Amino acid sequence: MYKTVLEVEGMMCGHCEAHVNETVRNAFSVKKVTSSHSKGQTEIISDAPLDEEKLRSAIDETGYTVKSVKTEEFSKKGIFSK
Repeated sequence: MYKTVLEVEGMMCGHCEAHVNETVRNAFSVKKVTSSHSKGQTEIISDAPLDEEKLRSAIDETGYTVKSVKTEEFSKKGIFSK
């Protein structure tokens, strides 16, 4: 699994967060997506790395601006993990 963290400029409220989250869900098959307007970040968990250009394009079309994209391998930590 992969975690992609976006720095997103222009989110001002919870409605903005929901708009970005919905855009990501409609453009990609993801496990989880959460946004924070106060941090200016969107975090995406997916099975495979996401196409950075497609991600930037999809979010830019909504009026928000992706300033940076960081992707790393992700392993879920929990009570039953090794």
